[in-house]
Amino acid sequence: MSDNVVLPALGESVTEGTVTRWLKKVGDTVAIDEPLVEISTDKVDTEIPSPVAGVIEQILVQEDETAQVGAVLAVVGTGAAAAAPAPAATPAEPVAAPVVAPTPVVEAPVAPPVAAPAPVVAPVVAPAPVAAPAPVAAPAPVVAPAAHASDAGYVTPLVRKLASENGIDLNAVSGTGVGGRIRKDDVLAAATGSIPTISAPAVAPAAVAPAVQVSALRGQTEPMSRLRKVLAERAVASMQQSAQLTTVVEVDVTRIAQLRARVQADFTARAGVKLNFMPFFALAAGEALKAHPKLNASIDGENIVYHATENISFAVDTERGLLTPVLRNVGSLTIAQIAQQIADLAARTRNNQLKPDELGGGTFTLTNTGSRGALFDTPVVFLPQVAILGTGIVSKRAVVVTDENGNDSIAIRSMVYLALSYDHRLVDGADASRFLVDIKTRLEGAAFEANLGI
Repeated sequence: MSDNVVLPALGESVTEGTVTRWLKKVGDTVAIDEPLVEISTDKVDTEIPSPVAGVIEQILVQEDETAQVGAVLAVVGTGAAAAAPAPAATPAEPVAAPVVAPTPVVEAPVAPPVAAPAPVVAPVVAPAPVAAPAPVAAPAPVVAPAAHASDAGYVTPLVRKLASENGIDLNAVSGTGVGGRIRKDDVLAAATGSIPTISAPAVAPAAVAPAVQVSALRGQTEPMSRLRKVLAERAVASMQQSAQLTTVVEVDVTRIAQLRARVQADFTARAGVKLNFMPFFALAAGEALKAHPKLNASIDGENIVYHATENISFAVDTERGLLTPVLRNVGSLTIAQIAQQIADLAARTRNNQLKPDELGGGTFTLTNTGSRGALFDTPVVFLPQVAILGTGIVSKRAVVVTDENGNDSIAIRSMVYLALSYDHRLVDGADASRFLVDIKTRLEGAAFEANLGI
């Protein structure tokens, strides 16, 4: 007796899927609900479990081949011949058989999501600096006497950061600067095992460059994945079928930074996730979309469709490519709910556990390019949406601030660039500016205590 394994429906608008990898081969035994094959669709990559237990008799759709929903992928034999073990040659004393666990599916390692900024972006781990090999007889760094520590005085943040990155104890470094102050050169010398002395030359030693991690793809050729093909086609189609431009504003988020510092411990304990800037950006955008329906619309022929809810897609950087799960009805959510949903959706996106419908229905997109260190970019609008908001890195810098009396001064503030790309067929520059200014006003006011949801 045999059963067919068919390609199930993987979402309302999904009609076909491509076999990316068979996890079993002909002749292998498979258990009920054990992952059998990996399928890639226009919306999501997923595993198809076996509906029955038995032995793989036939594989009808090979890897990289595409099948329609309902098509037979494989045949699994479930009769007695498939399940019966080979008879023993001679009777033997009963021996307890070892329990054999189902063969686990081994997936490519996926970087864990960053605990701080938005789930949509894979964290970048800086390569560890490589110290130059020390001479055989190189003495250890000179430990400064206690009196010298008080003479060294102020240590700059750059020197302190450099020492931390190289694992150098500043108390064990002899400074060669004025008054015994520890300089960058002293830390570098300690890292390389040489002895900093007062008579050392003023010329800094050559910095040791980190080792370049050479990719295994260098010089190789590989076919595009189905997801990469879809992204490429959608990007080109969007640029050809719409008129896109970008408007940028600068926002002072110092008050939000202060609010985060003040409530972080309580928020994490109650919500179960850390509070970063992304939920504030999402909520401010969701609220602004209610007042600016052109940004939350789509073009259908010669008609404009204004959406009834604010469903914000947010970009998640995965090993397979860019995916955009959806936060629904964002304007009515609390900061805690947004933060929890972002963390959950981003983790399941990276672990290939999303349902297809969780990637559909977005009416506006938010992309946190700042999580990768960018000041801002000009993101591409993906049809049928008409706008996408990019948030740059939040960084401290000196800016001119004006008090209530009109007096100007220079202060250190937490600043961020917000870049809005939009379809000029529907959205004018004035529409974009009004939308961005409303978001700017909301963020700079930082009146989010009532929206925390904890």
